Amino acid sequence: MSAIATAAALSIPTSLCRSSKFNAKKAVRGGFAVSAIIGEEGELVDRKNIWTTIFEVEDPRSKAPQCKGKFLDVNQALELARYDIQYCDWKARQDVLTIMLLHEKVVQVLNPLAREYKSIGTLKKELAELQEELSVAHNQVHISEARIGTALDKLAYMETLVNDRLLQDRNTMESNVSTPTPSTSKESLDTVKTRPPRRSLNVSGPVQSYHARLKNFWYPVAFSADLKDDTMIPIDCFEEPWVIFRGKDGKPGCVQNTCAHRACPLHLGSVKEGRIQCPYHGWEYSTNGKCEKMPSTRLVNVKIRAVPCFEQEGMIWIWPGDDPPTANLPSLLPPSGFQIHAEIVMELPVEHGLLLDNLLDLAHAPFTHTSTFAKGWSVPSLVKFLTPASGLQGYWDPYPIDMEFRPPCMVLSTIGISKPGKLEGQNTKECSTHLHQLHVCLPSSRQKTRLLYRMSLDFAPVLKHVPFIQYLWRHFAEKVLNEDLRLVLGQQERMLNGANIWNWPVSYDKLGVRYRLWRDAVEQGSKRLPFERSA
Repeated sequence: MSAIATAAALSIPTSLCRSSKFNAKKAVRGGFAVSAIIGEEGELVDRKNIWTTIFEVEDPRSKAPQCKGKFLDVNQALELARYDIQYCDWKARQDVLTIMLLHEKVVQVLNPLAREYKSIGTLKKELAELQEELSVAHNQVHISEARIGTALDKLAYMETLVNDRLLQDRNTMESNVSTPTPSTSKESLDTVKTRPPRRSLNVSGPVQSYHARLKNFWYPVAFSADLKDDTMIPIDCFEEPWVIFRGKDGKPGCVQNTCAHRACPLHLGSVKEGRIQCPYHGWEYSTNGKCEKMPSTRLVNVKIRAVPCFEQEGMIWIWPGDDPPTANLPSLLPPSGFQIHAEIVMELPVEHGLLLDNLLDLAHAPFTHTSTFAKGWSVPSLVKFLTPASGLQGYWDPYPIDMEFRPPCMVLSTIGISKPGKLEGQNTKECSTHLHQLHVCLPSSRQKTRLLYRMSLDFAPVLKHVPFIQYLWRHFAEKVLNEDLRLVLGQQERMLNGANIWNWPVSYDKLGVRYRLWRDAVEQGSKRLPFERSA
């Protein structure tokens, strides 16, 4: 009932009920804006140019649902919020068009031909009037920006309510599928009928083997700086052992970490002239997996498995799936103005989905991280994660933190800070300094994750040159992570014994829930994955 009452409170802004101040003189005709200029005799002349289509957007007020004084359900309120966004978009376009027309008038006033038949006093008066109109128009643009921000917040909140309803409906359908046994008493049946549906995702029991479809993505597995010409990096990915090394051309390759001869781990050997040499009998393999040298015996055609491997923006990527790899890799670089200060790799004894659940949740910070970055944080009365209707990114309220889940296993976040351990402002744009983080959670096995962590700052570049600073960054990262690990390991233990770790999600769990829904869709083979960015 509270959700319905909240939905009913949502309404189109009062500006929807007022007629626009635009008239034919400002080039709005029947709800469509047309760019115009002043003719020789003062009349408006239509001008079609490349900008015209930007303003040819229909006024949405005529199509908005009439809901004054009515109680709305969640879906109706969400539809109303979308009309609110459409109106704000239309109004902002009209504001920008007003500024363009006023600027054109300024150009006309300053035209040398106009100065021939107008006095200086007249020109000054016209320019002063136009200056005042421009000031009003610019203020109106700022008001429109504020309205758009408010409307987006409303839309995100209504979407949270709809998501909660979808989870309820999903669990209701699941409960209806199960049928009682003949021995079920009438009393127990009555209890089932009256019990409210549980809002939950089913993530419980022993971790199942990873579905093959989850492998059909590019996965970052190492930092480029860690892979020298004469070194190797052994990794586990989806419960298979691999080893990464550089070939003769300097490009990285990834091959099965098992010699074809006697199954010896190849990473115990060495790299010789761009080939990895087995320490047992000296067999040597190139980056495509082909054995090119067999000492003390005749060379035969032997090849071990290799997977597509690529290097981009300081990271080594592999494609462990059977489908052909996609052509493009996502960019994981920090935003412009940031410098990378630390790149850290850790092996953690938890399933990668549990670690992602933790990283996509900020509401736990003032309770869990009381000895590190959240020391001294107050506990807000309400924590929200605001995000577009179909997206895996957004920002936390009231924390100045932007966050995104980047499929298949990456979390990017930007945190506004004033000094270490302190938050500043209500959103990242209001903060003067920022910390950017990248977490890559590579699924090594069903109870092991390879974590790649990259930390970047848009201030204090001198820190990059402080001796041994990398050890300090690692100490801080491990200290924060250990605060989480003791909890996540406890979750994992209970999950393995049958507990559901997503038993009752609430509004601030939105991003974690979306990750789980995305992963379920991948494993089920959905043709269109949820929350995908539109092309």
